[in-house]
Amino acid sequence: MKQCSIGGQAVMEGVMMRSEFGTAIVVRRSDGTLVKEYKRTRKRFKKGSFPTWPFVRGIYAFIDSLTNGMDIITRSAEMLGDEEEEEPSRLERWLSDTLHLPAAQVVKGVALVLAVILAVGLFVLLPILLVEGLEWLGALLHIHWLEALEKTTSGLVWSTVLQGLFRLAVFLLYLWGVSRVKEIGRVFMYHGAEHKTIACYESERELTPENAKTCSRLHPRCGTNYLFLVMAVSILLTTVFTALMNLVPGFAAWQSVGMHRFLFRIARILLIPLIAGVSYEILKAAAKSDSLLARIARAPGLALQHLTTREPDLDMLEVAIESFKLVLDPPDHDILAEPSGAEADPV
Repeated sequence: MKQCSIGGQAVMEGVMMRSEFGTAIVVRRSDGTLVKEYKRTRKRFKKGSFPTWPFVRGIYAFIDSLTNGMDIITRSAEMLGDEEEEEPSRLERWLSDTLHLPAAQVVKGVALVLAVILAVGLFVLLPILLVEGLEWLGALLHIHWLEALEKTTSGLVWSTVLQGLFRLAVFLLYLWGVSRVKEIGRVFMYHGAEHKTIACYESERELTPENAKTCSRLHPRCGTNYLFLVMAVSILLTTVFTALMNLVPGFAAWQSVGMHRFLFRIARILLIPLIAGVSYEILKAAAKSDSLLARIARAPGLALQHLTTREPDLDMLEVAIESFKLVLDPPDHDILAEPSGAEADPV
């Protein structure tokens, strides 16, 4: 089976496919018509340059997924053209005037900031507060094993592991919760269509909705695999880092102060770039190999895809295939779709 160098993302009522040469978005409007958009990629980094180095490239990929991912979802909503554009709020208009930026760009920026705040709150602060609460409960109720763990130099290491497990639990509950939302459920169906289309191509079968329907909706290079690896690697690296810090003279006494311990836990956010870089390299290595170690590394992410993907219908597969074909055999010009109706002339 050949490996495909094209990746994708489910969007609002459609699928984005991307290669090193360009990005295609295809969405299906409420009247059943397909709207297509293709933009050629302007390469930002030369091969061999610092941003393309192993471990470093994962950091850039992580930042790209945060920024471009939201832009792509927003663009797909514009291409649908079913809803009137929402008026910017008073705050957004003030920011637009102050920063001398278009209102639409300010709205995207505010949405990105709010998304980051939500992510930090859910997956960083909440697990820390849960661990702090558990330690406080242990002291209040005189639970001896909790008190003993907190007083030892390894107490912070133990709480680091527990914090990581809480973060993983919150992540799983979050995925389960959003998968129950009807609109997100449809996005997950398009996510399944994206995977099935790539799997059909990699199996060297003709790209038709009927053939793609029989393929697996689970894929080893999915972003879900990456997210799980980030969680697992964060537990490992933060635990190792905390254990090493415990070897520093005076650190155990310093972190015994409640506020100091809390600040140290927050400061470990600085490890995120390293975690992103290591996770990216593990993902790439595991996707290229079929060894036992690689299958073990892929297994949790593949299991999670049962939550983040759903079985698509034939119409959804048609959308994914059209997006894939547009990237596979790209035009020599950009194709821009007008938000309000028919596709614009090529540019």
